[in-house]
Amino acid sequence: MEAAIEEAPFDGLADAERKALARCRHAVLGADRPLRLDCGVELGPYRVAYQTYGTLNADKSNAVLICHALTLDQFVAEEHPVTGKEGWWDSLVGPGKVLDPARYFIICINVLGGCMGTTGPLALDASGQPWNLRFPVVTVADMVRTQAALLDHLGIPDLFCVIGGSMGGMQVLEWAASYPARVFSAVPIACAARHSAQNIAFHEVGRQAIMADPEWKGGDYRQHNTVPARGLSVARMTAHITYLSEQALQRKFGRALQDRDALGFGFDADFQVESYLRYQGSTFVDRFDANSYLYITRAMDYFDLAAAHGGVLANAFKGTPTRFCLFSFTSDWLFPTRESREIVHALNAAAANVSFVEVESDKGHDAFLLDEPEMFRTLAGFLKGAAAVRGLKDVP
Repeated sequence: MEAAIEEAPFDGLADAERKALARCRHAVLGADRPLRLDCGVELGPYRVAYQTYGTLNADKSNAVLICHALTLDQFVAEEHPVTGKEGWWDSLVGPGKVLDPARYFIICINVLGGCMGTTGPLALDASGQPWNLRFPVVTVADMVRTQAALLDHLGIPDLFCVIGGSMGGMQVLEWAASYPARVFSAVPIACAARHSAQNIAFHEVGRQAIMADPEWKGGDYRQHNTVPARGLSVARMTAHITYLSEQALQRKFGRALQDRDALGFGFDADFQVESYLRYQGSTFVDRFDANSYLYITRAMDYFDLAAAHGGVLANAFKGTPTRFCLFSFTSDWLFPTRESREIVHALNAAAANVSFVEVESDKGHDAFLLDEPEMFRTLAGFLKGAAAVRGLKDVP
């Protein structure tokens, strides 16, 4: 089975995707060599949207790939073209920060199946119609193959570092397993080598909320000029709870009331936490596509690195030359520390070069996106050591 997209880069796009493409780089790949997906479909040509920061040095040894999480995108360290908010990893990427564009050539790629410029269900097929649910199901491995193809296109043979959290961490692990010779160092943060039953369950609740929305129209909502806003909003609200911790919710909201002195005895947002979740849901609809949410959550659900290597996780890293540094957070119940330790044990069994830090934090899973000094100090030290081993110039 073969699949193709319309090559015209801006025709028929949703407004958010159009704004994203106008602010980032993109390449159309796969015209001569289609991408064979895990589901058996050959996809090509396909578009890859990405953003870069810094300059690639003469020997192409300073490239750092940032892999983004489920609902994030390529706009790591700049104002987002849709929301107007600062970059999602501004705390880590920027002048004088751990990932300084003056030292590294930083790349972040919108994942396959996404809605910020890279081909996904919003893309047009060969007939000029949006793929919607006819788009082939993709995996994390497919996302990484797309990224590798872009690096080939850019003439970047290997990467000094691949780093990412959550679904981004899954991509980091896939990179290390599939392209070990191209990854000098890898930093998987707050992730796991396979998606747990609990996490699959939360994703299914979100998907069912979207598909139960009457405006979803079986995935063809764009043709009906509708948006399944209520369903997508509920999906976001549900997921957002998993990104936080009980301590963080209690500290930030407790049982404080929202704009009132007494209970309303109805179903408006009596509590501040209710109002907060409703806001998170409503603003998410403005920047993310509902069908993309279905596809990307499914890609995470399918991720099982051990299953792809004979049922033994250590086999994924056998003989790896990559240097690893893993991070987990004490209050992260979405990807708890025990799952990071399983990866560390597998790396140890494969005799890999690995270090691991469990960061004390009460901020939950979202801690990897926030100002966590211990993580920053440890990461800076790891990168400095890796740069010294590689002989990377201009990295103190």
